[in-house]
This record gives sequence, C-alpha cells and structure tokens, in this order.
Amino acid sequence: MRSIVQPGAPVPERVQWVAARGRAFSFMLEAGIPLLEAVRRGFAAEGFSSGVLNATGGALGPFAYVMPALSKDGANAAFYSDAFRPDGVTSLKLAALTFGARDGAPFFHCHGLWIEADGRFNGGHMLPDETVVAESFEVSAFGIDGATFVAEPDSETNFKLFGPVATTPLGAKTTSHAFALRLRPNQDFACALEGFCHQHGILRARLHGGVGSTIGAIFTDGHSVVPFATELAVTAGEIATDSDGQWNAELDVALVDYLGGIAEGHLVRGDNPVLMTMELVLEVLQEAEQP
Repeated sequence: MRSIVQPGAPVPERVQWVAARGRAFSFMLEAGIPLLEAVRRGFAAEGFSSGVLNATGGALGPFAYVMPALSKDGANAAFYSDAFRPDGVTSLKLAALTFGARDGAPFFHCHGLWIEADGRFNGGHMLPDETVVAESFEVSAFGIDGATFVAEPDSETNFKLFGPVATTPLGAKTTSHAFALRLRPNQDFACALEGFCHQHGILRARLHGGVGSTIGAIFTDGHSVVPFATELAVTAGEIATDSDGQWNAELDVALVDYLGGIAEGHLVRGDNPVLMTMELVLEVLQEAEQP
C-alpha cells in the first residue's frame, strides 16, 4: 500500500477516539454572517459545542480557500497553497466540515467542491475567518456531547490538527451512541474503520462529516488519482457486517489534488491510505449483543 514518510515518528495509537452521545439534525446557515459564526450558532441552538456537518449546496461570498500543495521547506510531507479569494458569489456543490475549538475559540476544518463566479469548478480547504454565507442555506449536522474536536499540535505530521478529546457532557438532547474519530496517516481509510468497528462490537454504523486527506485515491470504477496530496470530503459512508460476519466500509468521497484535479467516487477498500488525517463521527446503528 502507498505510504508517505512523515516528519515525526508514528504515534502508537493509530485511531484517536472518544465515545460520546449524539444527534442528527439540520439547520439554516444565516446569510450575511461569517461561516464560522453561522456554524457555531447552528450547533449552539441545539445544545452542542462540537460536531460535524455536510452540505450539498449553498452560496458563499466573500470566500477564501487554499488547495493542497507540496511542502516548500520540507517541514511537512505536504502543505497548502497561497490563499485564493475569488470575486463574487461562489456556489457550493458539496462540503464536509468538522466543528470544534482551536486556541480556546470556535473553529472549523472544512473541505469541499464549488463553482466560482467566473465558472471555474474547484475545491479545497475553506478559510474560516474569511468566508461569509452569501445566501441562507440548509446543512445536515451531527452534534456530539461528551467529546469535542480540538486542534492540537501533532508531532507526527508537524501540523496543528483536530482530534477528539473527552469533555464534560453539556446535557444536549441526544438519540445515539457515537464515536468521534481521527485516523492517523498511512493506514487504509476503509480498513481502519472496519477494524475500529470490529474492536468495539459495532455491527453497523453511519459516518457523519468526514474531512481529511488520502495519498491519491483509487475508485471502484477503475479511475484513480495519482498526485499524492489531496483535500478530501466524505459524501456518504456506512460500515456494516455482511452475511459472513465480515465488516465492510462503503465510502463515497470528493477531492481535489495538488495539481488541481477533481475526482468523486466510491473508494476501493484496502488501497486508500490516509495522508495527514481523517476526522469523522460514527453514529452507532447496531451493536453486538453483550455475552
């Protein structure tokens, strides 16, 4: 399987996780409000301070983003481009977002695809402090209580990355057992989720959110992404056991690579390793009976 040498030593725990409670809901992002504040308000209205969301449309402007890029100084295995700030209103096609805290304040990590006002189809990593909701639009969210995504220095990748930490429950209304996860580099995306579910007795789970990067990508329809640095958003995901009792992760994603190539599709199991990170929430739908 493909792998990338990271600047730091691998951390022994390859899946960072926290058990929590959660609930799926939807809300409207308010026009004229910075995207970060609009997201914060949406989660806060439901009693949550952290969670994930997915969008399948929307309008943003002003809008700023970066794309994956090669590292300029070798301090990281890959890095970001300079910021892009397209004129006019950008039409969002899809996005996945992790909401939590960085340096003691609300923050998000968001990847998506969009069409800029001049017609350019592009994608990448949105900048929270420079992006504004141009027109109100609805998003699907999953709030977590008892865990928070917090951006902390990561010695392996030499980035400050979101990862779940246990926090005191706020008492939000919840309906499901859930796990907040971060997958570390150089492990297959699907296999890591399957192994986690096997270990924790989860027979079926739905993936919410899903923000990260893979080392290129290989899809079940035969097409592939060769450039190694990507910015990826999960568009659908589920893990379940089959008739033989084996775990299978079904993952649909969209991504942009560092050469500007865009790809969407269903990932091959066993051949799509994580590049830097993968943040997500698993909603537990069925658990194994306890002996």
